[in-house]
Amino acid sequence: MTEHPLQNYPAPGQPVDELALSEIKGAILAKLRLAIGKDTGMATKRDWYKAAALALRDRIVHRWLTAEKENYDAGRKRVYYLSLEFLIGRLFTDALNNMGLLPVFEAALGDLGVGLDELRKLEPDAALGNGGLGRLAACFMESMATLAIPANGYGIRYDFGLFRQIIQNGWQQEYPDVWLSFGNPWEFQRAEVVYHVYFGGRVEHVEEGGRDRAIWRPGETVQAVAYDTPIVGWRGQQVNALRLWSARSPDPLRLDAFNTGDYIGAVAEEARAEAICKFLYPNDESPAGRELRLRQEYFFVSASLQDLVKRHLAADGQLRSLAQKAAVQLNDTHPSLAVAELMRILVDLHNFRWDEAWKITVATLSYTNHTLLPEALETWPVELFERLLPRHLEIIYRINVQHLALAEQRCPGDIEFRASVSLIDERGGRKVRMGQLAFVGSHRINGVSAMHSDLMKETVFHDLNHLYPSRITNKTNGITFRRWLMLANPGLTDLLRETCGEAVLDDFSLFEMIEQHASDNAFQQRFRNVKHRNKLALARLIGERLNTKVDPSALFDVQIKRIHEYKRQLLNILEAIALYQAIKDEPQRDWVPRVKIFAGKAAASYRYAKLIIKLINDVAEIVNNDPDIAGRLKIAFLPDYNVSLAEVIIPAADLSEQISTAGMEASGTGNMKLALNGALTIGTLDGANIEIRDHVGAENIAIFGMEAGDVMVRRKQGLDASDVIRRSPRLARAITAIESGAFSPGDPARFASIGHALRYLDHYMVGADFDSYYEAQRAIDARWQVMPAWTRASILNVARMPWFSSDRTIREYAEDIWHVPVRPGPQVVHAAGAQRGGKR
Repeated sequence: MTEHPLQNYPAPGQPVDELALSEIKGAILAKLRLAIGKDTGMATKRDWYKAAALALRDRIVHRWLTAEKENYDAGRKRVYYLSLEFLIGRLFTDALNNMGLLPVFEAALGDLGVGLDELRKLEPDAALGNGGLGRLAACFMESMATLAIPANGYGIRYDFGLFRQIIQNGWQQEYPDVWLSFGNPWEFQRAEVVYHVYFGGRVEHVEEGGRDRAIWRPGETVQAVAYDTPIVGWRGQQVNALRLWSARSPDPLRLDAFNTGDYIGAVAEEARAEAICKFLYPNDESPAGRELRLRQEYFFVSASLQDLVKRHLAADGQLRSLAQKAAVQLNDTHPSLAVAELMRILVDLHNFRWDEAWKITVATLSYTNHTLLPEALETWPVELFERLLPRHLEIIYRINVQHLALAEQRCPGDIEFRASVSLIDERGGRKVRMGQLAFVGSHRINGVSAMHSDLMKETVFHDLNHLYPSRITNKTNGITFRRWLMLANPGLTDLLRETCGEAVLDDFSLFEMIEQHASDNAFQQRFRNVKHRNKLALARLIGERLNTKVDPSALFDVQIKRIHEYKRQLLNILEAIALYQAIKDEPQRDWVPRVKIFAGKAAASYRYAKLIIKLINDVAEIVNNDPDIAGRLKIAFLPDYNVSLAEVIIPAADLSEQISTAGMEASGTGNMKLALNGALTIGTLDGANIEIRDHVGAENIAIFGMEAGDVMVRRKQGLDASDVIRRSPRLARAITAIESGAFSPGDPARFASIGHALRYLDHYMVGADFDSYYEAQRAIDARWQVMPAWTRASILNVARMPWFSSDRTIREYAEDIWHVPVRPGPQVVHAAGAQRGGKR
């Protein structure tokens, strides 16, 4: 494939090529007339967006088809990435940027009287994910294309995604996220690609040729229909596909019922099938919700494996070579049914002997673990499994027999060890353990930060690691700099290009060149000017959405992530209350103006997390309107957090809140995005914070609180925090204010449960870490007042972040787990960056 020249991405201020400009204008006008059916006088802004998107899509498809043909002709091994979430955000400017066409499209649209920026805002965020898990999958897909790894992502095409978050009177309200209401110009429906996915029924066993053969007689059939979205790598040299499945019934309308007047019954089967792809993470508090989630997981796993097996057979002709030509990555436990489904396909449909099928399965599959929370390692009641997937339960039982025989061989007579590693949890109702299944059925299991991978061996997979000692490896997460720097922060990108040269767009290790300018007054001023422009944009957005005026010269203190107790938004708002009380006590002091910015969604069924959102908004209502504070502290909760909102918040952040309870955050990627954009991190020694500290330098990050070992020790002593509160008047006063109704005068008991938990059930060590956190925040205030030193630390954060590129992460997956070649690239990011990090 031809190289994509640097000149196609002009330097700041350089004019675009006139011939290319004329071609793109003609292409957009042709799409407007022929695909949209409008002329320029009748076209709406949305029509212009779709016309421009389709003109761009045409150019992507040429690259896509060429890359696909080359990869299949060369017989290259392919990676299949299975994930229940792909938080891809808006694709228009992302694809323009990676194709090198952003400047020419911007100029062409400008000549046609349309602004690119206003058009991009018309594109809805693809509602295909929730948070870090889905965004990581999106970054990995982009990096795989950038590194020329033939790959397919597999997931579900959700009609409504997670939910649209509205804040009403401080409370989270959930509404459907109708992201597909105007169509999706990026996807191609493959109406001819349809697979049958089965549920229920019974299993029969017959003797054939001296072997037992299982025949699954399912009770229900659902069809999986493919939709493909192209994912463009940097410079457009490789385009991969994200294949999403939509569910439908083979019999969408029962005419017999319809003709007798039973109109609802006539479409009941279609409604039941379509429920699978309606909504990401249905509430699993009810039996119906649990069943729907299991149906979702099996639906996309079965369709994806059927598809990749068909691809492999078309290219290779036989399945014995599957592991040599296909690497299947399970992103978290959601796709772990792939272990049983691949065995079913090999044994039941292709007549492999069990032992050979098992070798192929284990060699093909690998599993990424994202959590140390035992409750997040999914389990399903055996009764539900038996009713919904009876053949898979038989397969899991047989896998377990062999697995437990190995456990007995390793630790003879140790009943507790066998119970610990078993795929079936016998305590409190029999359940299938999906994390255990993924572990046993994969040749590699990776954590997502060095600390997380080490803790996996010590905690959730301690005994499995003893049984399979070579399987756990580490692959620290990364982010795509094309999205999170070039697109999100063009001002900083231009400064890097001018300082480090144009090659910095391809070789992130060149960021280190700005280290020599970190103390230079003129460079610092230019760096601060970029940050200030970004803060002005965020201040405008806060004003528009919340009707809250914030000072862009204040310290912007940001915590943006899923609302969860272990991520400790509660600790953050407690510190805000204590700071508010301190300012009220001494209003004459020279307090550092600070804006605390929160964003994130709580799971619809997570009542305590939703109560924390209400607390944040109630505290904001009091603090933001208190004349004694005079605007020196403002609190803003921005609703409906998504990728596009993150792209505005992250470049404007001064301080990055990464304050999870130590030992509970697997990695985090928001911490990487914020540091890359020059925010200093305040955080615990948890997840990838540790590696960020090692790379940026301990003096350029603010670490506080207990370490993972301390947390374990304190938990063993109990969850009562009375002793901590007694020793901390500041903490006691803040909790008392919450309990007394100081922030909920109309309902004084509203937050009683929060107060009770903080005092007596402090599982997440909010109280134990409070004083350390408060003091770390006051040290941040002191640093902020010496702006040259702050700016230097901010610049060094940017300069030392290249190791956290998802390109580096994917290179490691390719080399250690998938065994696929990658496009040659700058090796210094991979090697030298890691060495420097180790020395700090």
